[in-house]
Amino acid sequence: MTEGKCCTIDLLYWRNVKQSGAVFSSVLLLLFSLTQFSVVSVGAYLALAALSATISFRIYKSVLQAVQKTDEGHPFKAYLEMEIALSQDQISKYADKILLYTNTCMKELRRLFLVQDLVDSLKFAVLMWLLTYVGALFNGLTLLILAVISMFTMPVVYEKHQAQIDQYVGLIRTQVNSVVGKIQAKIPGAKRKEE
Repeated sequence: MTEGKCCTIDLLYWRNVKQSGAVFSSVLLLLFSLTQFSVVSVGAYLALAALSATISFRIYKSVLQAVQKTDEGHPFKAYLEMEIALSQDQISKYADKILLYTNTCMKELRRLFLVQDLVDSLKFAVLMWLLTYVGALFNGLTLLILAVISMFTMPVVYEKHQAQIDQYVGLIRTQVNSVVGKIQAKIPGAKRKEE
């Protein structure tokens, strides 16, 4: 597992409570801010807050150096000298991944819309129909807030109650497969081809 994936999993499973709490609360604060203000306003306020903090710290360090008569230099010197540019290899790697995901998505949508498999296309139609009701109840930002809350709570709940959850999911899966099997038996041409 890569370091980035491991770090993300540690955040979502609350391995370091302070770090997870900071990320969770800051993301939620950002999303709740976006429900009240425009993206431009939130971005401008965040930039002003960051500038206020860095300018205040720079002035504080300059005054402290003048009073103590030390020459420590610029307080952000280490960060100013840090290399932050993306390499050509990194850009190429991410572009290749985006291209792969885009092509896979386009092929799957083509398969669903052109009814290569009737059952899959019907499932997709039911999903889109259900999403019309979800869209009528929630806007995209509310769904994003719910997704963030779920991302930070579901893994921990599942980890603590895995046996019970797996048991109920198995029961639900059996019932759904039974109903889908009955529907496939009644609809002509709906039976899956053996792969």
